[in-house]
Amino acid sequence: MKIVIDARESGTSTGRYIDKLVEYLHKLKPDYEFVILTKSPRVEYIKTIAPNFKVIESNYKEFTFAEQIGLLKQINGLRADLVHFGVTQQPVLYRGKTITTIHDLTTARFTNPDKNWLAFKFKQQIYKWVIKWVARKSERLITPSEYVKRDVAQFAAVPASKIEVTYEAADKIEAKPEPLGPLVNKQFIMYVGRAQPHKNLKNLVEAFAKLKSYQPKLHLVLAGKMDDNYRLLQKYVINRDVNDVVFTDFVSEGELRWLYEKTSAYVFASLSEGFGLPALEAMAYGAPVVSSNATCLPEINGDAALYFDPRNVSDMAVKIKMVLESPEIANKMRQAGPKQAAKYSWQRMAKQTLEVYEVTLK
Repeated sequence: MKIVIDARESGTSTGRYIDKLVEYLHKLKPDYEFVILTKSPRVEYIKTIAPNFKVIESNYKEFTFAEQIGLLKQINGLRADLVHFGVTQQPVLYRGKTITTIHDLTTARFTNPDKNWLAFKFKQQIYKWVIKWVARKSERLITPSEYVKRDVAQFAAVPASKIEVTYEAADKIEAKPEPLGPLVNKQFIMYVGRAQPHKNLKNLVEAFAKLKSYQPKLHLVLAGKMDDNYRLLQKYVINRDVNDVVFTDFVSEGELRWLYEKTSAYVFASLSEGFGLPALEAMAYGAPVVSSNATCLPEINGDAALYFDPRNVSDMAVKIKMVLESPEIANKMRQAGPKQAAKYSWQRMAKQTLEVYEVTLK
């Protein structure tokens, strides 16, 4: 039987899920013919991690007519027994048997200030409709947490029994630690990722500003490729006259590992996550994690994190201060973090996904 996996997101932050799924499915040596669809720059990578799977170029951009028409034609031509879409975006008129992974509903609930407001709102309404349509027409759904499972079931009015949770996992960085020169011998707290509004970084900056009165030499490191949202945040920091906020731009794997290993605390201020992978990655390297209590984060991080109300700047500052000023609390978290991260496994995720395929194909 032939299973097609839509891996057009390969190489993006969301696409790490699909990359790991393909890699670990291949290791399981399943008795199916797998065809992986991905964009041109990722074809060779997919062939490297899954040499026994067939890899085909599919350069249809998400949220376009090309996706709705061209991708539909391509998939129909493959005559698949099952298609797994790694994200919600897909040809809505495809009539074959499908499984869809819905990572979260963040895009349906938050705006993006670096986009044209009117155009974004129009696309957002379409996206909400697509989520509901896809959730209903897919044979099965996959989510990365129980929180998202409940959220999708309620939002799309589908039975929870239709949804399978397959937790993701934190990767060990193979590169050797590579120091960031300006931060050597400096005390800092950090965040890594994008700067969309739901990441709540303005409140993190405000909490950091409060901490500076107690910790005048403390730095806040915001690691992520500079884009329009980060530039907006940078202007906010300048206008608020907050010192010692470091925007790293893109960091290498070695630099990221060094940051995780040296940070006094990893702060995850997010208002909405489907899984929250960076916090687990930080835990894997022994970084104390101070986290928002929103959405799935308590579910994923368990007792290994210290939680705050993400809309309460004072609460955030107090919880970070507790970690910075109490070696006992910090050491306890440094010991608990790696154990929490070790509970998750990409291999288990792939095995559970294969079981979903098998049930669906019966």
